[in-house]
Amino acid sequence: MRRLLIVAVLFALPLVVQAFRPAAAAAQPAQRDLFVTVNGLRVHVVETGGAPAGRPAIILLHGIARHAHTFDHIAPDFARRYRVLAVDMRGHGDSAWSPEGAYLVQDYVKDLEGVIDQLQLRKVTLLGNSTGGRVAQVYAGLHRDRVERLVVEDVGPERPQNIADAFARRVEQEKNGWASEDELVAQLVTQNRRTPEPLLRTYAHFGLKRRDDGRLIWKRDPNLVKGFVETELWDPVSRITAPTLYVIGGGSRIVPPETQEKLKQTLPNVRIVVMPGLGHYPDEEDTPGFMKIVTEFLQT
Repeated sequence: MRRLLIVAVLFALPLVVQAFRPAAAAAQPAQRDLFVTVNGLRVHVVETGGAPAGRPAIILLHGIARHAHTFDHIAPDFARRYRVLAVDMRGHGDSAWSPEGAYLVQDYVKDLEGVIDQLQLRKVTLLGNSTGGRVAQVYAGLHRDRVERLVVEDVGPERPQNIADAFARRVEQEKNGWASEDELVAQLVTQNRRTPEPLLRTYAHFGLKRRDDGRLIWKRDPNLVKGFVETELWDPVSRITAPTLYVIGGGSRIVPPETQEKLKQTLPNVRIVVMPGLGHYPDEEDTPGFMKIVTEFLQT
């Protein structure tokens, strides 16, 4: 009887272990790298999901000094409905640098025009944060027939001089780089208390390259500062006709109440949502809340 009991237990054990084994994480949509040459520059695009032919496209445009992979945490959600294309804007990530240091918003817009044309996209939805949001606004104003919907994250038509000066100081402070990725991540965690560490690590991991002396530096053109200047874009923005959503961080000063009010008075089909207590990147600081707002907008 004892032998039979032992045998029964041994046969049952794998079933018990299997029953308590944590379920495997859901598979993430595959990514692939595309390269498009526009305006003499090789522009890198990260496509998520491998959407079937005919599915509408959403183009994701990052902020200054960032890169396409900073959308990795939200791209899979969009991939259920869209062909998802995140762009490394010129001078950033794995895209080429402008030999002339041409980094005005209008230069990025010209690249976006070329990417959309070369990928033969008819009508697109645009989502941009920070500088990418400025690019998205201008494109939507200049090409009203090519934009289905527009999502702009914590940025408006204006960039005051103090913001431009702050970025120039940052570039100078970071020019010597870091000894390791972990050192940079620790710094980013200190500076971005509301952003989960895995998102900051993605930002660092895909955004760094090794200098000849072994130190890690940002994979971006230091001449970005030449285009990150005081800017006023109300003329093209005022021409936007596509349904437009602005998601504003309540703790950010980038889009003050007077600018929000002017946007409401200027654009015929605009919605502005302020997420209380959040900073410049609500999509990172409260991803579920941000995605709920954006998804509801895209589905209406």
